[in-house]
Amino acid sequence: MPARRAVVIGGGISGLASAALLARDGFSVTVLEQRKQLGGRAGSWERDGFRFDTGPSWYLMPDVFDHFFRLLGTSADAELDLVELDPGYRVYSEGHDEPIDLRADREANIALFESIEPGAGKKMRKYLASAEDTYDMAVRRFLYTSFQDLRTLAAPDVLRRLPKLARLLIEPLSTFAESAVRDRRLWQVLGYPAVFLGTSPYAAPSMYHLMSHLDLADGVLYPKGGITAVIAAVERVARREGAKIIAGAKVERILVEDGHVTGVVHRDRRGVQHTAPADLVVSAADLRHTELQLLDKEHRTYPAAHWAKRDPGPSAVLVYLGVDGPVPGLLHHTLVFTEDWKANFGAIFGADRHVPDPASIYVCAPSETDPTVAPPGASNLFLLVPIPADPSIGKGGIDGAGDYEVERIADRAIDVVAERAGVPDLRDRIRVRRTIGPRDFADDYNAWNGSMLGPAHTLKQSAFFREKNASTKVDGLYYAGASTIPGIGLPMCLISAEVLLKRIHGDTTTEPLPTPLPTGATV
Repeated sequence: MPARRAVVIGGGISGLASAALLARDGFSVTVLEQRKQLGGRAGSWERDGFRFDTGPSWYLMPDVFDHFFRLLGTSADAELDLVELDPGYRVYSEGHDEPIDLRADREANIALFESIEPGAGKKMRKYLASAEDTYDMAVRRFLYTSFQDLRTLAAPDVLRRLPKLARLLIEPLSTFAESAVRDRRLWQVLGYPAVFLGTSPYAAPSMYHLMSHLDLADGVLYPKGGITAVIAAVERVARREGAKIIAGAKVERILVEDGHVTGVVHRDRRGVQHTAPADLVVSAADLRHTELQLLDKEHRTYPAAHWAKRDPGPSAVLVYLGVDGPVPGLLHHTLVFTEDWKANFGAIFGADRHVPDPASIYVCAPSETDPTVAPPGASNLFLLVPIPADPSIGKGGIDGAGDYEVERIADRAIDVVAERAGVPDLRDRIRVRRTIGPRDFADDYNAWNGSMLGPAHTLKQSAFFREKNASTKVDGLYYAGASTIPGIGLPMCLISAEVLLKRIHGDTTTEPLPTPLPTGATV
């Protein structure tokens, strides 16, 4: 009997991971990626000896990556060269001259908090214990489930925590963090992970204080070669399992007959149209784009009216800089925070959305750890400025050729980093420059409103409130990636591939699958 045919739309990490798991499960899998390069937002760009990760740059939740590889009979250690960053990252806060360096050790960070705010150490010990407990429960009950059967959530460990869970769902992260620290700098360290979730600490449920366990207790790792190496590893295991991957294949339509998916229409790089027959289709592309552009109206689970009530999350201006000489005030990861966070986040997420100025900035300097990403003696810098999801802000370009507003935001960010890092001649030392704006996210990735991450993790867009991973209108049509459960970020996208497999099998359990998966199982 021939293997069932599966077509995966999108060659980002969730699409590649879905292809690997489906191929191991016995499907004949074809991945269709519209761009020439795999990885989606987690891409790569090279010029004049500099190599930049074009998107994600933090390697958090290492257990999720290792579990994924173990499902496929290997491990993160076998596929990646991981190094621990210590300090994990640096924080500059407006109004304070000296930065704070967060370490790779939980006890060292507790001592750091105590040294800045007497009494905060004891409170942080309790805060991080809660973060670890909440993270462990999330992995057991909320991240690896399709939420098909909500009765599975009524497990004894969840029921025991109901009063705490109620508070964590209702109270915003900003308020919860204030229970542990008062010093603004420390409060910002506890609140900034909300940006990883595509939202504000004033809107993210305090359930997400679990993120502090990841960076303050678990530590931050770096895969040598950058996130590009992670994408290459996931692609490698997908091909090893037998998945066929086609780049330059722009999907135009998902075919449906009698309520069941039958294939995907796409065009190759020459513009020639093809039809890929399928018994099962997984869209790892932006879910709004999938629903509104690739499906006929009668086949849409999430029509236009649905998205009018949802939040696409923030966009960003990204700046890639190849710089002559060192930038000594920066670590591998550096955060530059404004003093007035309410104004900063209000500009990005509030009713009157506009580009914040001043803006908080994230800087990645991977050349501090990895000499392969820049020529000898030079520095590789990646700047990220969160802004509202609004394609009208414009596109980026090379050597200042982007739209005016994008380049203005980039110039402002470069000047702020130069001041905080103590490098007044930073602009003069720039050898390579490229920017990316919201319009690029919309054009290159079909991202809703030019969002850089995906739908925000507000309460109404988290866990079982988030868009599910299977169509209710078309049999055999499934979803993976940042737009669906469990959410945004590289680890969540890996988990989404596993939740997809569980959904296909009707597996309503909440815990990660046993490793390794059997080969060639039948569905």
